[in-house]
Amino acid sequence: MEARRHPRYKLEVDLRVYPRNAPVVRAQSVDISESGMAAMLRVEVPLGEVVRLEFSLPTGEVEIHALTRQRVAFRYGFQFLDAVSQLEIIHRACRQFAVEQSLAGDSEIPLDS
Repeated sequence: MEARRHPRYKLEVDLRVYPRNAPVVRAQSVDISESGMAAMLRVEVPLGEVVRLEFSLPTGEVEIHALTRQRVAFRYGFQFLDAVSQLEIIHRACRQFAVEQSLAGDSEIPLDS
């Protein structure tokens, strides 16, 4: 079983993906961690491409660059690239999600989901 650096938390928010040399792609997030997020996209984005992601969290607005790491059908995995101020917003939100989802009995998402 693969060990993850950070736990993932369910998160369903509107997401805007800005690929290089292509129009904005509207998407829906699936989950988030301190190091990345998964989202459902209807348009193909090349693996290995750096994109800009924009989305809202309870702790603030996020605009961050990410590497397109994986794709399974329409589900994409993005790895956040260093942007300390934006990562702090994500870190605070993940701490908040950990508390909320553990109280609801639904904290970390299993690896096979």
